[in-house]
Amino acid sequence: MSSPAQRAGELRRELEHHNKLYYEQDAPEISDAEYDELLNELRAIETDNPDLVTPDSPTQRVGAAPLERFEPVRHLQRMTSLANARNEDELRAWEQRIRNLLAKERDTVELEYVTEPKIDGLAISLVYENGRLVRGATRGDGEVGEDVTQNLRTIDDVPKRVEGAPALLEVRGEVYMPRSAFARLNEARAAAGEPTFANPRNSAAGSIRQLDPALAASRPLSIWAYGIGALEGLSFTTHMETLEWLRERGFPISPNIEVHQDIEAVVAACRAWEERRDSLDFETDGAVVKVNDIQTMRDLGIVGREPRGAIAWKFAPMTATTTLRRVMWNVGRTGHMVPFADLEPVAVSGVTVKLATLHNEEDLKRKDVRDGDEVIVMRAGDVIPQVVSPTPQAQKNKKRSPTPQPPEKCPACGTPTVKPEDGVWTICPNRAGCPGQIFQHVKHFVSRGAMDIDGLGEERASQLLRAGLIKDVADIFELTKENLVELEGFGDLSAQALLDSIERSRQETPFFRVLYALGINGIGYVNARNIAAQLRSMDALLDATPEQIVETPGIGPVLADTIVETLEEDRERELIARLRAHGLKMEQEGPAPGTEGPLAGKTFVITGTLPNLSREQATEAIEGAGGKVTNSVSKKTDYLVVGADPGGSKYNKAQEIGTEQIDEDQLNELLAGAAV
Repeated sequence: MSSPAQRAGELRRELEHHNKLYYEQDAPEISDAEYDELLNELRAIETDNPDLVTPDSPTQRVGAAPLERFEPVRHLQRMTSLANARNEDELRAWEQRIRNLLAKERDTVELEYVTEPKIDGLAISLVYENGRLVRGATRGDGEVGEDVTQNLRTIDDVPKRVEGAPALLEVRGEVYMPRSAFARLNEARAAAGEPTFANPRNSAAGSIRQLDPALAASRPLSIWAYGIGALEGLSFTTHMETLEWLRERGFPISPNIEVHQDIEAVVAACRAWEERRDSLDFETDGAVVKVNDIQTMRDLGIVGREPRGAIAWKFAPMTATTTLRRVMWNVGRTGHMVPFADLEPVAVSGVTVKLATLHNEEDLKRKDVRDGDEVIVMRAGDVIPQVVSPTPQAQKNKKRSPTPQPPEKCPACGTPTVKPEDGVWTICPNRAGCPGQIFQHVKHFVSRGAMDIDGLGEERASQLLRAGLIKDVADIFELTKENLVELEGFGDLSAQALLDSIERSRQETPFFRVLYALGINGIGYVNARNIAAQLRSMDALLDATPEQIVETPGIGPVLADTIVETLEEDRERELIARLRAHGLKMEQEGPAPGTEGPLAGKTFVITGTLPNLSREQATEAIEGAGGKVTNSVSKKTDYLVVGADPGGSKYNKAQEIGTEQIDEDQLNELLAGAAV
């Protein structure tokens, strides 16, 4: 059995390894819960053996050293971490500890608390001098971070100038990627044949730590501000007062932050955040509890790397470790072979998980999971559980199974599979006759983002296919009550309800969602919107050349070729013709962007902070007047709208190619229909 000193050394080395993976490479290989167990074990050893505490121990500092490729930044004030409470007893014990400490110095102890969600992103510091953003940095090791100012400037939600700010203001926040934006980004990358990202947290952190600000600007990043660090020329009494001041000056502050008078209300609020974690558009692994009074926070002080007056209630882990029995395969709606994991049953977030997705052939190869591996499984939101990675122990096993390969025959129809030249995925070429592809297509067609047909979920779709009532998605619009009532589970009322839902979908679904519902390879939700806005009708799309389609934002030459090839197939055109005959919308309604209004035909790019308009308000006003707004300056750009602290790349490009530059007043004149 190892001595406390030996075990402490082992734990420090292991924690340093995981710190580098998490903070420097944005590629963690263990869950937060497993990391916390190691850290708590080390903390317990050091508590029992104070002589073993070292200044560089992971219990005494935050994160990892800054990367050498960025300029180091010494923080004006130390950026700390938070202690964790994993249940009500630990939260109450924390509250009792701080009460006992304060009781030694005060006759009475009255406390207020603030609860807010703990965002799973990248902690950053924003320094403003006389209201102007001068530096942005990562947390690093808490003392020294990385200078990522130019990348942070590309985030629209980061104010570049703060009205009414004091001489020095340091705002602390968390950069994150919204779940919805992360899904759209991965969809676009997959459609373009690019590698997909593992999770929103790593995507956000990796984006901010890119050397090229243009790449960071292309990523859909956001920020929540959660506090103030260094400050000169202004003071606050409470933490809540601080947040309200930041909110009034344009900093995004998490909604539903609350002040509580007692610990029972805090417990209830933390449980409420945990219950709605799946419905939030950001990743969160807990709720933060802070003493509201700022002077009390200062009096309580800091121990190690953690302020005594704040704590994180950590939610039940959404990850677990289990054995991957075998990798199995299914077929997707476009014929791709889709891997999934058959697992030893394991409880994740209160649900027993037996199957988990492995996304696609490329993702399976990247993760390198194999039959018999011990793996990390994650369940987040309403999505299917997924295998995150093999455990480090599994990766070190010299007797691992061979790398899984896609099947030689389609598991649904037995057709020999093929891998197109230069293709990323193995496919089943039997598009018209493969029952697996037909089922997946129907499931996609009726889904919420597509035709949104209530009452026609997976089980009903499978039932209709087995009964022979539908053979493809066009058959859905030929169903009758007489057909349906013959099936098990249908009566007059339920049959009529489904028919009413189908009719509503037929009449109300706009063209871009019909286009998305078709499931054409390469046309996801975002691309469907852009194509509909660009080409305006199905006829125009069917007649379009790759050169015309590539004019659509977000679509490159390879994807344009794929779309044209798919639409040239007789089967695809016949299906579209049948859907048209059933009355589905085949034209985009409303005026085309750039065709009506005083700014028709004009393209704008906005950079910097405008005096009176947010970027969203300016964009809405331009598009409402018939103009277009894009993210990058090109020869097609008519005007660069310049505010305070403009982005260097946009400004320099406009200077280089001679794009006309205007300010907010001149933009308002254009919006009014006057010449500049």
